[in-house]
Amino acid sequence: MNIALGNSARYKLTYMLIAANIIAYVYTSIIGGDFIDTGDYPILLYGQVNSRVFQGWYWQLLTSMFVHANIVHLFGNMFFFLIFGLRAEDLFKAKEYLLIYFLSGLTGNLLSLLFGPAYISVGASGAIFGVFGACIIYVRRAVGQSIISALAYAFFLLLMSSGAGVNNMAHLGGLVIGLLLGYVLATKRKARLTYQFRYSY
Repeated sequence: MNIALGNSARYKLTYMLIAANIIAYVYTSIIGGDFIDTGDYPILLYGQVNSRVFQGWYWQLLTSMFVHANIVHLFGNMFFFLIFGLRAEDLFKAKEYLLIYFLSGLTGNLLSLLFGPAYISVGASGAIFGVFGACIIYVRRAVGQSIISALAYAFFLLLMSSGAGVNNMAHLGGLVIGLLLGYVLATKRKARLTYQFRYSY
């Protein structure tokens, strides 16, 4: 059964988003004066500084998704995103793909606000966890298999990625939204396919 119903593969949105993250890193490196580690100035300006978000710097909820702490952080995220991003382009339409990415990232950042004014975070991992979650649950649901193993795998990976200095709330928020969106999209398409099958008789 072919479940690659999306038509976004030809747009290569994953490569465009990766390029955007790399360009953002180059820019923050230039203004921060360091290509290995992002300096304090660009992080305080474009990262998610909760105290500033509470004061009205709402754009940081979006810009922080394209800011990374250092080059290792950037390439680690982009490698993971490349794997599941290209898979997502096979499964979802372009608008669905972008919805999953940005809504997951935004939800993760909003959840991060619960840490309080002193908390500062950067990175695309919330959005990436959303894409990952949407992919694994979509495949299971679309073919009528149990989603329990997909959920177990998703939260096992979430647990493995947690630790000191990691924005666990961003990961959790992004993953949960991705799982929900992937499940809803798979359910709608499965229902539509079932209806068409019955109608042909």
